[in-house]
Amino acid sequence: MSVITVRPIPTGELMTGQWQELNTPGGIEAYVQRPAGEPRGAVVVCSELYGVNEYVRGICAELAGLGYLAIAPDYYWRDARRTELGYSAEERDTGMVLMRALGRDQLVADAGEALAFARAEAGGHGVAFLGLSMGGHIAVRAATELRFELAAVFYPGWLLNSGMPLVGPVPPLETAERIAGNGVFVLGFCGDLDHILPPAEWQAAEQRLTEAKVAHELVTYPGARHGFACADRPADHDPASAEDAWQRVRRALAEHL
Repeated sequence: MSVITVRPIPTGELMTGQWQELNTPGGIEAYVQRPAGEPRGAVVVCSELYGVNEYVRGICAELAGLGYLAIAPDYYWRDARRTELGYSAEERDTGMVLMRALGRDQLVADAGEALAFARAEAGGHGVAFLGLSMGGHIAVRAATELRFELAAVFYPGWLLNSGMPLVGPVPPLETAERIAGNGVFVLGFCGDLDHILPPAEWQAAEQRLTEAKVAHELVTYPGARHGFACADRPADHDPASAEDAWQRVRRALAEHL
C-alpha cells in the first residue's frame, strides 16, 4: 500500500510503531510512529470509523518516513480497545455501532490529550491533525476548540448538520470563527461523487469557511467517491486523485509545520 510518495527507507532506519498510553494510566491509547531522527513536527492521524487499522498505521509509517512523529489515537477506547476493522459490510456495521457511541465532549477531550502529547514530541515544530472521513470531522471539530497549525481532512462528514452524538447540537462549521481564532489552516479533499458529503454541502462548507475568514483550501476531484484516497478500498480508490491529494498534504505539512 502506498498513500504518500516518499523516499525509500533503508532497513532499520525507521522505528517500529507501537501502542502507548498518552497520559492517564488506563486512559486513551494511541499508535505512535517515530521518525529516525529529530522530528520535523507531529501529525495526529484521526481514523475512519474502521479504527486504527493497517491503512491508518501505513499512513503513520509513511509520515514518519517524511520525518514527522505520527500519532493515531484510539477514539473508541472507552468501548473497545485498539479497534482494527477491515472494509467488509459486516465490519462497517461494527464500526457504525462504535461511532454512534462517541460523544462530542469525549472527542474534544481525547483530541486535546493527543495534541498535548504531539506538542511535547514535535521537537519545537508545529502540529497537524490529519483526518479521514469520521476522522476528518474530528479534526475540524478539534480546530474549533484547540490551537494547532493545520487540519488536513479527507471527505469529512457532518460539518454543517447534526443528528449524531459525536457532532453534538452544534455542527463544527457553525462556529467556524473559532477555527480562524485558533489559527488553523484547513486543507480539505472531496470527490464530486461522494454520497456522504455531496457537492452542495461541500460548497456550503467552502462558503462558511470564507465567511468566517478561515485560511483554507478545499479541493474537489471529478469522478472521485467517498474513500477515494484508500487503496485498500478498490471499489472507491481513485489513484490519480489520491496521489494529487497526498502531494498537497506533503506540501502543506512542510509549509505549516
